[in-house]
Amino acid sequence: MEVVLVHGFLDTGRLFDDLSARLGAAGHACRAPTLEPRDGRLGIPDLSRKLASFIDGYVGAGAPLALIGFSMGALVCRHYIQALAGERRVCAFFSIAGPHAGTPTAYFYPGGGTRDMRPGSAFLGALGQPSDRLAAMPVITYRTPFDLMVMPPSTTRIAGATEVVVPSLLHSMMPASPRLAAHIAAALGRIGPVPPADDVGRAPRLRP
Repeated sequence: MEVVLVHGFLDTGRLFDDLSARLGAAGHACRAPTLEPRDGRLGIPDLSRKLASFIDGYVGAGAPLALIGFSMGALVCRHYIQALAGERRVCAFFSIAGPHAGTPTAYFYPGGGTRDMRPGSAFLGALGQPSDRLAAMPVITYRTPFDLMVMPPSTTRIAGATEVVVPSLLHSMMPASPRLAAHIAAALGRIGPVPPADDVGRAPRLRP
């Protein structure tokens, strides 16, 4: 399976070196681009469009694709799926500590991306509307009870998604968690056949 991993605020694609190596050992082709500007100052939709360009350029049109987003990167992935018709390419979405309902720590830095991540933002309001596009695939969210960057814990949830708690000591350590990598690898291994492009309304199924 093709896997694209999207980093968070001020991170780079190197953040996923450990996770990419573990998923690669399980037979998946991982790509972790660095999206600029890394602080998202032009807004999360800007990064989402850059993600779309990367996917169009580096992932074959017919290849099964899973998206993994960490923190702000989870919102980039979600916007790509819901607003840019990404559900036509994506067959599974894994959100690692994504602030889907906003986080107060986003007030501590200026710029469009942090404004988008503030509780009650127009961006999050639009993203939080019921979406058939997101419902068209398996979605798993991950959080740690020790997170001091994305708060409160409920902000990482997505309606209808499976929630998994990973006891990572720090927000920034979550992508390197062996437990998280094992869970994602197992979930990818259970994804059933991907529906054709003209049948995107049918969700790929996780095999028991």
